[in-house]
Amino acid sequence: MRKIRVLVVDDSAVVRKVFSEELSHEKDIEVVATAPDPYVARDKIVALKPDVVTLDVEMPRMDGITFLKKLMRYFPLPVIIVSSLTKAGGALAMEAMDSGAVDVICKPGEAYSVGDMSAQLAEKIRAASHVNMAQRAMHLASVRPADAPRLSLTKTTNKLIAIGASTGGTEALKDVLTQFPANTPGIMIVQHMPANFTTSFAERLNSLCQIRVKEAQDGDSVVPGTALLAPGNFHMVLRRSGARYYVNIKSGPLVCYQRPAVDVLFNSVAAYGGANAVGVILTGMGKDGAQGMLKMKEAGAQTIAQDEKTCVVFGMPKEAIAAGGVDKIVPLLDIPAEVMKML
Repeated sequence: MRKIRVLVVDDSAVVRKVFSEELSHEKDIEVVATAPDPYVARDKIVALKPDVVTLDVEMPRMDGITFLKKLMRYFPLPVIIVSSLTKAGGALAMEAMDSGAVDVICKPGEAYSVGDMSAQLAEKIRAASHVNMAQRAMHLASVRPADAPRLSLTKTTNKLIAIGASTGGTEALKDVLTQFPANTPGIMIVQHMPANFTTSFAERLNSLCQIRVKEAQDGDSVVPGTALLAPGNFHMVLRRSGARYYVNIKSGPLVCYQRPAVDVLFNSVAAYGGANAVGVILTGMGKDGAQGMLKMKEAGAQTIAQDEKTCVVFGMPKEAIAAGGVDKIVPLLDIPAEVMKML
């Protein structure tokens, strides 16, 4: 089996060493080289043609964002951003995702143990190696018409929407959430993303959407017009007290190598939301969400999976479909209208 060839670009010798050592334990991944800055990285990319690049955003000589933009223009490759666990780091990571990066991970030791980090890094590299960069470039270049019809919902009820996403999900969620009207039923979202980066991501979405988007806090009510994004490194579960729906934010073991995990959210929605819920699974690598979506469907919820053509990685939707938990397979930009129809 051909190994996934990785170039690690980071000005920290410690990070280069940790990534190289941890990835050496993976049978299907090989670190072909490391580079301390973008200038060295450029030469190694041309010479070695790696499958995936991990890229620090804060480096001397040339910052990672500038290098990423040049890379996407002249030599597009799947890039995973490695960022510090700070608010500034989160904002930079979001800018990198807008510029073409496919995923983000925090520096080792900042939110996860080296063991947890290495498992997540390996999964992200596997996911990135499956990304169709030509298709991603087309998606990033496309702009929805300014006069695109706004969806409307005349009646709100105690309905719920639960959404799960991973690789490619930051752009997919933007495309979906910006179409929802201000009185859309309460939304809960799990996007695989490290701690603190979810704060910046929620703020970015909030600035673009008619609905309010916020990083979830323990005890937040699930109410119309608001989307709650699970905070990085914590699971989010739905609970109910009388007529009130709310979320609990909790720690716990990784599920499908993830925390937050889509399965954890979907399982709780099946238990407490039942037929009041609509479940949506978007682009991403792996099988997180597949069993939870099946449980949602069995509990009476209606369910949607993003179609293969519009996915950056057709992994999670494919697994959910194979498990029998999906009612409809829908192109990305048609998902909001389909959700509204189900509601």
